[in-house]
Amino acid sequence: MTANTPKASLRHLVAGQWRTGSGAQLIDVNPARPAEVVAEGLLAGTGELDAAVGAARDAFPRWAATPHPVRGRILDRAADVLDRRAEEWGTELSREEGKTVAEGIGEVRRAAEIFRFYGSEGLRPVGEVFASSREGEQIQVLHKPVGVFAVITPFNFPIAIPAWKIAPALSYGNTVVWKPASVVPLLAVRLAEALVAAGLPDGVLNLLVTNGEVGGRLVAHPGIDAVTFTGSTEVGTRLIEACGRRARPIQTEMGGKNAAAVLADADLDLAATEVLAGAFRSAGQKCTATSRLVVTDAVADDFLATLVDRTAALTVGDPLSPEVQMGPLVTASARDRIQSALDTVERTPARMLTGGYRYADDFRRTGAFLPPTIVELTGESELWHEELFGPVLAVRRARDDQAALDLVNDSRFGLSAAVFTDNLRAVRAAVERLAVGVLHINSETAGADPHVPFGGAKQSGFGPKEQGRAAREFFTTTTTVYLRGSSAR
Repeated sequence: MTANTPKASLRHLVAGQWRTGSGAQLIDVNPARPAEVVAEGLLAGTGELDAAVGAARDAFPRWAATPHPVRGRILDRAADVLDRRAEEWGTELSREEGKTVAEGIGEVRRAAEIFRFYGSEGLRPVGEVFASSREGEQIQVLHKPVGVFAVITPFNFPIAIPAWKIAPALSYGNTVVWKPASVVPLLAVRLAEALVAAGLPDGVLNLLVTNGEVGGRLVAHPGIDAVTFTGSTEVGTRLIEACGRRARPIQTEMGGKNAAAVLADADLDLAATEVLAGAFRSAGQKCTATSRLVVTDAVADDFLATLVDRTAALTVGDPLSPEVQMGPLVTASARDRIQSALDTVERTPARMLTGGYRYADDFRRTGAFLPPTIVELTGESELWHEELFGPVLAVRRARDDQAALDLVNDSRFGLSAAVFTDNLRAVRAAVERLAVGVLHINSETAGADPHVPFGGAKQSGFGPKEQGRAAREFFTTTTTVYLRGSSAR
């Protein structure tokens, strides 16, 4: 793909109709080639917002009354569309967001997998039956749809994260007004196109590409029943407060500062492979990315030497090139923010092991590229505590395995962690002591399967978990029915 590739038109989906917006112009550029426009259009305004919420409210009763297996078949058909278009849309994802084309294609296919999981939910039990202590009575617990959901999603997985929110919302009979991150609008349009092509009724899904101000009005809109959000802890906590004032349910997946601990008996080759992937795939722009590393003194020198060599050998460049292993960050401003933090390293108790510099060649200097970076800390540093959301790995040494686990817990976040060891006692200690929502033993911190719960502890998450059957706890409400015939005594 080159700058001559035709740019797409950005549209909003409201009440089953594709619309142009009434807001400011949005130009969606390729972060690897900032002169290349991927898509452009006008943002949605408050008029489109009111129309979208109204359409979702109007569509809700009919969609909720649609048999669950019928709703599931629409999700299955959407998955088929995603699979058929995976290479095309995955390439667009790479151009728009910056991850490698292999990761982009894989993400589209992952979205299809998520839709298939929730497409099959109508074939599973939809409630529970309990015994009663009263003769002739049965107690049923029924799961019912909630209503209209505001779905707010981030840039870093522009089709997979929306899928794992929208698919359960629709499967369980809710309607949706979706605001994606405005820096990745094209893949949002593509996901909506897949659902329209699958036969989703008008108004069940409404897509608004808009700014934060209109997004805030969406959360506060009186026509919204619940909110699901993925993004920063700072924004998430503001939304929690806003929803709390309105007694409105909210589910948030927020920041992470995920640690990998390499213990004394670890397989160092395996650990290096997994830490490298966790830290630098998607340019570190994952909420579950490995951004902290703890290594016990007994193996620290050998392990860090291996890890630094492998990191320095990574190929960074055009994400559409098959040999490239890491692409750019999503925007030049994201690159500059992280580079500014790295420029302070020499004034802190730390030493740069690899990376940390600005690219000098014309292509990477012009694009939003940042080299994969490893910094060893010898004291307190913001690099240890604050989420940078980029290809930066902060390292600390620990005197022993117990001290290593203590350092893993040394964070206000608690999304994901990884521990590398074959010691059963160490595994048990990690499971019992680490305050995280996701724990990997001998694998990278990143990664989440669609059939199991996902979410964090501490300031990484609020509300019920996402994915798997755990999603039902947020996307449905229960009614407990005491059922007794009139002739019962």
